[in-house]
Amino acid sequence: MNKNYERWLNSENIDEATRQELLSMTEEEIHDAFYKEMEFGTAGLRGIIGAGTNRINIYTVRKATQGYAEYLMDHEFREVRRGVVIAYDNRRMSYEFAVATAGVFAANGIKSYLFESLRPTPELSFAVRHLDCFAGVVITASHNPPEYNGYKIYDSHGCQLTPEYSDKVTICVNRVADELSVPCLSLEEAGSLIQIIGKEVDEAYYEAVKTIQVNPDVDKTGLKVVYSPQHGTGNVPVRRVLSDLGYNVIPVYEQCEPDTEFSNTKSPNPENPVAYELAIKKAKETEADIIITTDPDCDRLGVAVREGDDYVLMTGNQGGAVLLNYILSQLKEKGTLPDNALVFNTVVTSDLGDRVCEKYGVGVEKTLTGFKFIGDKIHRHKHSDQKPFLFGYEESYGYLIAPFVRDKDAVQSSLMLCEAAAFYKAQGKSLYDVLQDIYAEFGYYKDFLKSVTIPGADGAEKIKSILAALRANPKSEVCGIAVKDVQDFTTAEMIVKGFPRSNVLKYILSDGSWIAIRPSGTEPKCKFYYSVVAENASAVEEKLAAIRKEFEPEV
Repeated sequence: MNKNYERWLNSENIDEATRQELLSMTEEEIHDAFYKEMEFGTAGLRGIIGAGTNRINIYTVRKATQGYAEYLMDHEFREVRRGVVIAYDNRRMSYEFAVATAGVFAANGIKSYLFESLRPTPELSFAVRHLDCFAGVVITASHNPPEYNGYKIYDSHGCQLTPEYSDKVTICVNRVADELSVPCLSLEEAGSLIQIIGKEVDEAYYEAVKTIQVNPDVDKTGLKVVYSPQHGTGNVPVRRVLSDLGYNVIPVYEQCEPDTEFSNTKSPNPENPVAYELAIKKAKETEADIIITTDPDCDRLGVAVREGDDYVLMTGNQGGAVLLNYILSQLKEKGTLPDNALVFNTVVTSDLGDRVCEKYGVGVEKTLTGFKFIGDKIHRHKHSDQKPFLFGYEESYGYLIAPFVRDKDAVQSSLMLCEAAAFYKAQGKSLYDVLQDIYAEFGYYKDFLKSVTIPGADGAEKIKSILAALRANPKSEVCGIAVKDVQDFTTAEMIVKGFPRSNVLKYILSDGSWIAIRPSGTEPKCKFYYSVVAENASAVEEKLAAIRKEFEPEV
């Protein structure tokens, strides 16, 4: 019998519900739940809810919090007295995990500011700075299925920790010997060490979001917006901000109620077309101009635009290019575009937005995948009196307009997207029309992500061999197109350029297309990112198909 299973089953610290769950497990379930400890990585914890060391539960959350508390006290004992903000979403056990997090901090003498009910991730980032706290924690598994939950940590700037610091937290978490005996105070026992927060922070956040408007007096009367929060945290903040500013928002009511099971959506992920089914039905009934949807923790925004009698889904790259085109053109027209402004995006984000930036004389800097790196760049530039930040985005539907938040913010991006739609509608254009104008000016860009799954015990080795082969025999051309540059993010050259070491390869072609390859950090997958450019829509599809055939392995 598994020793860890026996330790849990016989512990006097285990609650009765967990004990009963343990007793009901099959041998296979016991093995899967206990064969390893849940890893605390660069994004904290994320996994299936349940009993066991390889599951997210009250005890593994307490362990993670104890490790984070020890890291904070070891590194910045004086500063930690400023406290920690804790937020949570609509998922199973989110409230219980949030209370456990606050209870462990309290047992370590650290004050927590705990939101009274579910709040979006960007508001957590805002609250850390607004309340002048030293750290933050948000309980969320983003767009994962209902059986998942997660635990993400933030620094005093409201940014997720970069590997430089999260690796140190991981060491502290791993030093916690027994997750079943971590001290944890109840709300009553903690007293003033746990302060419940809500409306005051909400109102400050909403007012900050409203400041991002470029054309606050834009005519909104003719614009109809269908919105779905996918049962998550966006329902109140997105509808409140848009309503306050006079936008006609038509909610998908079936998906507005917080729901741990996501009962009325086939997927809460804005990247998945099935997430839009009810919203498209509502939009057709009401003849709406655009559809917006946010994921459960409201940090990512999905968009669909009316085109004739149907609705066209825009990718994260397309949405980023359209938003950039609107913001930069309007700032330029008003004479308020800074001469040395910067936009940040990732190495797997399309270059279409870069072309828009070039047109307006705005610089672009790249980061590794993950908004934590964009947040870190914002902080470093702000405190070194360098170029002002204008916009940050990544291909996976995350945007940030103003840096009072240091993570992607779907409340901000919902407002800016609706403002852009109203502005262009007054000119007789849809956002889809604007996208076609951008293509006509800069070329047709087609972006595609393919995740190749190689399961089995030897899956990880096979994935390593794919990148090893490309490194050993680098291509000089792809489909007859010369390779202009090969960027290997494990090399000293890329580290000197400011990129943390990462197992990523990027082929940049002479025609402006590129291919990036990286293994997944948590699954037996190899991810292939493509950004292909051509003179028209049909040519770009043909080129993408040919390049994919050359790169993707047969599995």
